[in-house]
Amino acid sequence: QVQLVESGGGLVQAGDSLRLSCAASGRTFSNYHMGWFRQAPGKEREIVAAISRTGGSTYYADSVKGRFTISRDNAKNTVYLQMNSLKPEDTAVYYCAADDRRTLISRTIGGYDYWGQGTQVTVSS
Repeated sequence: QVQLVESGGGLVQAGDSLRLSCAASGRTFSNYHMGWFRQAPGKEREIVAAISRTGGSTYYADSVKGRFTISRDNAKNTVYLQMNSLKPEDTAVYYCAADDRRTLISRTIGGYDYWGQGTQVTVSS
Protein backbone atom coordinates (compact mmCIF):
# COMPACT_ATOMS: atom_id res chain seq x y z
CA GLN A 1 0.00 0.00 0.00
CA VAL A 2 0.99 3.63 -0.35
CA GLN A 3 2.06 5.92 2.49
CA LEU A 4 1.21 9.62 2.28
CA VAL A 5 2.81 12.52 4.13
CA GLU A 6 1.49 16.07 3.82
CA SER A 7 3.51 19.21 4.43
CA GLY A 8 3.34 22.93 3.81
CA GLY A 9 0.56 24.00 6.13
CA GLY A 10 0.81 26.99 8.39
CA LEU A 11 -0.66 30.25 9.63
CA VAL A 12 -1.22 32.93 7.01
CA GLN A 13 -3.30 36.05 6.55
CA ALA A 14 -6.30 36.37 4.30
CA GLY A 15 -5.20 36.92 0.72
CA ASP A 16 -1.93 35.04 1.15
CA SER A 17 -0.85 31.88 -0.64
CA LEU A 18 0.35 28.46 0.49
CA ARG A 19 1.47 25.38 -1.35
CA LEU A 20 0.75 22.01 0.21
CA SER A 21 2.72 18.93 -0.77
CA CYS A 22 1.91 15.28 -0.34
CA ALA A 23 4.77 12.84 -0.75
CA ALA A 24 3.90 9.24 -1.52
CA SER A 25 5.97 6.14 -0.94
CA GLY A 26 5.56 2.41 -1.06
CA ARG A 27 3.92 1.80 -4.41
CA THR A 28 3.97 3.16 -7.95
CA PHE A 29 2.63 6.67 -7.53
CA SER A 30 1.32 6.93 -11.08
CA ASN A 31 -1.15 4.11 -10.33
CA TYR A 32 -3.11 6.37 -8.01
CA HIS A 33 -5.70 9.03 -8.49
CA MET A 34 -5.04 11.65 -5.82
CA GLY A 35 -7.33 13.91 -3.86
CA TRP A 36 -7.08 16.75 -1.38
CA PHE A 37 -9.71 16.97 1.34
CA ARG A 38 -10.15 19.29 4.29
CA GLN A 39 -11.94 19.21 7.61
CA ALA A 40 -12.75 22.29 9.63
CA PRO A 41 -13.60 22.08 13.35
CA GLY A 42 -17.11 20.78 13.84
CA LYS A 43 -17.60 20.09 10.16
CA GLU A 44 -17.49 17.04 7.97
CA ARG A 45 -14.50 16.26 5.80
CA GLU A 46 -15.00 17.59 2.29
CA ILE A 47 -13.25 17.29 -1.01
CA VAL A 48 -11.17 20.22 -2.20
CA ALA A 49 -9.64 18.92 -5.42
CA ALA A 50 -8.68 15.72 -7.19
CA ILE A 51 -6.38 14.73 -10.02
CA SER A 52 -6.18 11.66 -12.21
CA ARG A 53 -3.24 9.30 -12.48
CA THR A 54 -1.70 11.12 -15.42
CA GLY A 55 -2.79 14.59 -14.36
CA GLY A 56 -4.99 14.91 -17.39
CA SER A 57 -8.21 15.26 -15.44
CA THR A 58 -8.90 17.44 -12.41
CA TYR A 59 -11.83 18.33 -10.20
CA TYR A 60 -12.34 21.32 -7.89
CA ALA A 61 -14.95 22.08 -5.30
CA ASP A 62 -16.90 25.21 -6.16
CA SER A 63 -15.59 26.92 -3.05
CA VAL A 64 -11.99 26.81 -4.28
CA LYS A 65 -12.41 26.96 -8.04
CA GLY A 66 -10.24 29.70 -9.50
CA ARG A 67 -8.14 30.01 -6.32
CA PHE A 68 -6.64 26.55 -5.82
CA THR A 69 -4.68 24.42 -8.27
CA ILE A 70 -3.94 20.72 -7.90
CA SER A 71 -0.97 19.25 -9.73
CA ARG A 72 1.29 16.24 -9.55
CA ASP A 73 4.81 15.24 -10.40
CA ASN A 74 4.90 11.49 -10.91
CA ALA A 75 8.68 11.51 -11.15
CA LYS A 76 8.82 12.96 -7.62
CA ASN A 77 5.90 10.92 -6.26
CA THR A 78 4.28 14.12 -5.08
CA VAL A 79 0.95 15.87 -5.44
CA TYR A 80 0.58 19.58 -4.75
CA LEU A 81 -2.18 21.97 -3.83
CA GLN A 82 -1.41 25.58 -4.65
CA MET A 83 -3.75 27.77 -2.64
CA ASN A 84 -4.06 31.44 -3.56
CA SER A 85 -6.27 34.23 -2.23
CA LEU A 86 -6.81 32.32 0.98
CA LYS A 87 -9.87 33.13 3.07
CA PRO A 88 -10.58 32.51 6.76
CA GLU A 89 -13.12 29.90 5.72
CA ASP A 90 -10.29 27.88 4.18
CA THR A 91 -9.03 27.18 7.71
CA ALA A 92 -8.98 23.41 8.19
CA VAL A 93 -6.81 20.34 8.41
CA TYR A 94 -5.93 19.35 4.86
CA TYR A 95 -5.53 15.69 3.95
CA CYS A 96 -4.29 14.01 0.82
CA ALA A 97 -5.74 10.70 -0.26
CA ALA A 98 -5.01 8.05 -2.86
CA ASP A 99 -7.10 5.62 -4.87
CA ASP A 100 -5.86 2.86 -7.15
CA ARG A 101 -9.11 0.96 -7.71
CA ARG A 102 -11.37 3.25 -9.68
CA THR A 103 -11.31 4.20 -13.31
CA LEU A 104 -12.35 7.81 -12.78
CA ILE A 105 -11.35 10.24 -10.06
CA SER A 106 -13.71 10.22 -7.11
CA ARG A 107 -15.21 13.21 -5.32
CA THR A 108 -16.15 11.33 -2.18
CA ILE A 109 -14.33 10.21 0.94
CA GLY A 110 -15.32 6.63 0.22
CA GLY A 111 -13.53 6.78 -3.10
CA TYR A 112 -10.11 6.84 -1.47
CA ASP A 113 -8.45 4.03 0.43
CA TYR A 114 -5.26 5.67 1.65
CA TRP A 115 -4.91 8.84 3.68
CA GLY A 116 -2.20 11.05 5.07
CA GLN A 117 -2.11 12.39 8.61
CA GLY A 118 -3.12 15.90 7.62
CA THR A 119 -1.57 19.36 7.80
CA GLN A 120 -3.15 22.38 9.47
CA VAL A 121 -3.92 25.49 7.47
CA THR A 122 -5.04 28.54 9.43
CA VAL A 123 -6.06 31.74 7.68
CA SER A 124 -6.48 34.81 9.85
CA SER A 125 -8.66 37.74 8.86
